[in-house]
Amino acid sequence: MAVSSAAELVRVSLYRHLAETGSSLSAAELAELLDMSESDVLAAMAELAQAHHLVLDGAEVVLAHPFATRSFRFSVMGPRTLWWGGCAWDAFAIPNLVPDAPSVLVATTCPACGTPHAWTVTNEGPPDGDQVAHFLVPTSKIWPDAAHACQNQQIFCSEACVEDWLARTGNDRGYVMSLTTLWNLAAHWYEGRLDTPYERREPVLAADYFRSVGLSGPFWGP
Repeated sequence: MAVSSAAELVRVSLYRHLAETGSSLSAAELAELLDMSESDVLAAMAELAQAHHLVLDGAEVVLAHPFATRSFRFSVMGPRTLWWGGCAWDAFAIPNLVPDAPSVLVATTCPACGTPHAWTVTNEGPPDGDQVAHFLVPTSKIWPDAAHACQNQQIFCSEACVEDWLARTGNDRGYVMSLTTLWNLAAHWYEGRLDTPYERREPVLAADYFRSVGLSGPFWGP
C-alpha cells in the first residue's frame, strides 16, 4: 500500500534516525526537522500506522520494524549504536539492513528458563548455535496487534524449553525454526526500508519471499 508523500517523508526520516541513533523522534521533533506542522506529522504517523509501517502508542512510536523503542527482550549492539530489536526476526535483520553495522551482538534470555544467550550476527551468514526460534502468531494475524506478535517471536534454548513455555502459558505451538532459518528469513526481508520510496510487500509477495527461504504452509500465508 503506497502512502502519501508527506507520510513517506516522515517514514524515511524516522527510520534513518532510528538506524543511526537507535532512538525515535517525537512528532514535535519531526515537525521541526521537516518544516511541517505537528498536526501534519501526527496525521502522517497515523497514516503510516494504518499502512503497517509503524506501531504507535498514542503519538509515540513503539515499533518501526526492525527497530523498537522499548524492550522486546532483544538488545542489538553495533559498532556505535545500541538498538532494541522488535523480536528475534527484527534483531537478526538489523545487521542486514544498517550499512554501518554489518556485525552486531544480539542478546536475549530464554523465555522458559531465563538462560542468557548472545550471538555475533553478521550480514554474511547465520551465527552458530543450537537454539531455536518460536513464532507464536501466524503471519496473516500479525496485524493489527503487531506488538503482541513481536513479543511472541522469541529464541529458546531448545524445543524442550519451547514446550515448557507453551505448557506454562497455555499457548498453542506456533512455528519453530533453527537460527539458520531465522537468519535466512531476516536477511532480505527489510531490504530497501531505509531508501525512498518504499512499499511493504503485499501478502502474496510476502508468501513468495517466505517460500524462497524455505518457509511455507498455513502459518506463512497463501
